[in-house]
Amino acid sequence: MSIKPPSIDPLHLVHPALAPAIPALRRSVAAALHGASRVLQRLARQLAAAPARPHPSARPPLLEFHAEAGAPEGALYVDGQLVAHLAGVTRL
Repeated sequence: MSIKPPSIDPLHLVHPALAPAIPALRRSVAAALHGASRVLQRLARQLAAAPARPHPSARPPLLEFHAEAGAPEGALYVDGQLVAHLAGVTRL
């Protein structure tokens, strides 16, 4: 058999003269939290629904393929950076 300690409600620790105001205080706090949660929910929906806008200077990657004489055979570049060698490929 276990004995549970009595639950302590922090609002009951306030001055006895404020005891009648505790239910109204709880309702006010609950209403404020409910309103804040509605505002946050609306903001979350707007942020989730907003499409990502590309940066104004964003452009698609520039692809280059070299298979000509004097160039590295089958070299594939993206934005000027060598990313792969495609062995045996002479045309794309």
